[in-house]
Amino acid sequence: MTEFPQRGEIYLVRLPDHPRDRKTRPALVVSLDVRNRLAFDVLVVPLNTTLREAPTHVRIAQGEGGLDHVSMAKCEQLTTLDKGFLLRGPFAGRVPDATMIDIEHAIMRAIGIVV
Repeated sequence: MTEFPQRGEIYLVRLPDHPRDRKTRPALVVSLDVRNRLAFDVLVVPLNTTLREAPTHVRIAQGEGGLDHVSMAKCEQLTTLDKGFLLRGPFAGRVPDATMIDIEHAIMRAIGIVV
């Protein structure tokens, strides 16, 4: 068992710009494992069960990474979180490699890199 979040795992997080009374949400860790081990923060993409199609959204199937519901990775909301904002997780395993590739492409689109 590792002692740090790993790329492709899903955690329940509290986003820092939201008041404490707001609901928590799942987020996918996208930063590299070496960074996750050495840094005090991680790069994550928030997930949402509102399934709106967009060039920067990636659907994650129910069960992938331990999700209870089909969710949408909102890659335009890529953010850095202090590890203290990771409340619970990982849910169960990692999302599949094919899904991670789709997420990488959506992040690149979100920052203006043509793929």
